[in-house]
Amino acid sequence: MCGICGVFDRKGIPIGEGIIENMMASIQHRGPNGFGKFQMDEIALGHRRLSIIDLEGGAQPISNEDKSLQIVFNGEIYNYKELRSELENLGHTFHTQSDTETIVHAFEQWGIDCVNHFNGMFAFAIWNSVNHSLFLARDHLGIKPLYYIELDSTILFASEIKALLEYPSVPKEIDIKSLSELFTFRYVPSPNTLFKGIKKLIPGHIMICSKTKIDIKRFWTWTPIIRSSYNENELIEEYQSLFEDTIRLQMRSDVPVGLFLSSGIDSSAILALMRQHTSKPINTYTIGFTDGEKTNEIRDAAKLAHAYGANHHGEIISPHDYASYYEQYMMDLEEPVGHEPAAAHYFVANLAAQHTRVALSGQGADEPWAGYDRYLGIKYSEIYRRIPTPIINILAPLLSKIPGKLEIVRRSVNSLSEPDHLTRFAKVYSYFSADMKEQLYRGKLRQDFDVDNFGTKEALRRLQSDVKHLDPLSQMLYIDTRANLPDDLLMVGDKTSMSNSLEVRVPFLDYRIVEFIESLPPSLKLRGLTGKYLHKKAMRKYLPSEVVYRKKKGFAHPIAQWLRTSMRPLVEDCLLSKNSSLSEYFNIEYIRTILELDRSGSENYMRHIYLLLSLELWHRKFITR
Repeated sequence: MCGICGVFDRKGIPIGEGIIENMMASIQHRGPNGFGKFQMDEIALGHRRLSIIDLEGGAQPISNEDKSLQIVFNGEIYNYKELRSELENLGHTFHTQSDTETIVHAFEQWGIDCVNHFNGMFAFAIWNSVNHSLFLARDHLGIKPLYYIELDSTILFASEIKALLEYPSVPKEIDIKSLSELFTFRYVPSPNTLFKGIKKLIPGHIMICSKTKIDIKRFWTWTPIIRSSYNENELIEEYQSLFEDTIRLQMRSDVPVGLFLSSGIDSSAILALMRQHTSKPINTYTIGFTDGEKTNEIRDAAKLAHAYGANHHGEIISPHDYASYYEQYMMDLEEPVGHEPAAAHYFVANLAAQHTRVALSGQGADEPWAGYDRYLGIKYSEIYRRIPTPIINILAPLLSKIPGKLEIVRRSVNSLSEPDHLTRFAKVYSYFSADMKEQLYRGKLRQDFDVDNFGTKEALRRLQSDVKHLDPLSQMLYIDTRANLPDDLLMVGDKTSMSNSLEVRVPFLDYRIVEFIESLPPSLKLRGLTGKYLHKKAMRKYLPSEVVYRKKKGFAHPIAQWLRTSMRPLVEDCLLSKNSSLSEYFNIEYIRTILELDRSGSENYMRHIYLLLSLELWHRKFITR
């Protein structure tokens, strides 16, 4: 786990002195254990190291035998031992015990097809001095970030946007189209970012840069084919075998491996299997919140940890802790998201980093397995649309009057009658309705306002085209797993953990597991009102039933209450002050109305306020500085 960066001038102009060093310095938190660079003529590669595998010999950049290839790598190749053995049998010679060197020799052996041999989370760059080309790759599901920008003949890439901004001619401007997407999806879908010109390499893709051209290609070409016949017990055994092998691989480390532990099924199942791969007690970590006693998981998690012989660490986060972190929050994330528990991930990572360099997490099971309530709306919207029109005409006005406090329910109901799947998905996600956007937007954002409110759904059209032959629920699960996860939740997880110099692994996003889940009919994911149906049956092998079927708490915290009380001065300074940059894009008087309605209790606008607050903090850090 590390941070990488680089500069390639396609015209052959030598890279200036100090550029790669400045880029490396900006991501020092990603690799406090060491650094290295390779610079020659038109190429410069930089690396910051967090030592996990081969503590003594894994320093980067790493080359092949004749020094014609140089690599910088962020992530882990979990099956590197098996690949190393295969490559040695093919005649390759290794000089380290690191997984990084495995990538170099795999590239020598299989060329750009090497990525199809890797099981892991990865973002890497390989410089080929023979043909003067740069090869970039990002893992199947985008667990590790990789940003880039083209500036005339120069290509820059990095693990974080901050490193790109160190280059003098990179613009620090907001992208208006991406801003519109942010207020529809609550994140900016790949390949765009909120920064004009800066892109994300799409998960499961590679980029080949030469003197004459730049090619971006998809390497993970999996398209789900739903099983038409199956035996449920055999499927459970197949899934259990995959899960057990994934934990075996992801426990590989030369430092102790900890665990983010909630009271729920996913992290608890990981704990049960981790126990089989170590003789030492596992360190587990849980946070709770002041004023959040009803949803805190520390007590239940501690009980689980004790049952499996783990050393448990818990911490209560106060409103003061939360508000203090907001000074650094957007500098860590680099892009705002409408994901209100986002800042909370920092605190559990900070707790874990006091004891270890690497931890596993249960993140990533809900999207492919239909673990969120929003998937019920997609499923039952098909039933709703089969109701005769005269009855719909009676129901619709009644449903539109759902009390404002039930904002999530109202948003879901408003999407029920929408025939277009992508528009329906967008309506489920968007906190801001078309009417709210019309009142909110001004300036350049208003000029580009799409009358139907959801033209930005085209950002996800490339994903829907893969699965347009499937039912709406399967389509949404597929899109969520490849958009919502990498561009929101996984990005937050990576940035907040790496700001604490901590590597986090996500076993449920082993691409083999995802492919297995996506081959199942939707009834094995969402059965009646029960999400994660087959997953829960399979996990009964490792956990007691009361844990498997315990009501999901999520990463709940009292942020709504804090925004109205202890964090109110920060909210008002960001959203209403004369120095607020939001006035360039939004109607401040309408924002004032949103705040008043939320504080009076007549509407629940916590998520709307949180997104606006995050945007203002981001703008202050990166645009207006």
